[in-house]
Amino acid sequence: MLNVRAKTKWNMPSRSELPGSLHRNKFTKALRRLGFLIDKSGGDGSHCKVTWPGTQKSITIPQRLDKDVLYYVLKEIEQYSGITWDQIRQEL
Repeated sequence: MLNVRAKTKWNMPSRSELPGSLHRNKFTKALRRLGFLIDKSGGDGSHCKVTWPGTQKSITIPQRLDKDVLYYVLKEIEQYSGITWDQIRQEL
């Protein structure tokens, strides 16, 4: 019996299309405008929790959003909510 997985197509930009660094506050404000819940309470301020209300799935956003970290965060956001980088970029 063959194990066949459904292939998921992501609308992810290439890493060269992403900004070199992005301020977390600017990024979280854009996510809030798109409907995410932002929780900055607790911890030492080096991260915040972003929750999609439809599925209650959350992801932790670190203080520094370099290209590699931003790519991973965008992939998780798209998987949980269906919101793409293009939609987020419009809100920045």
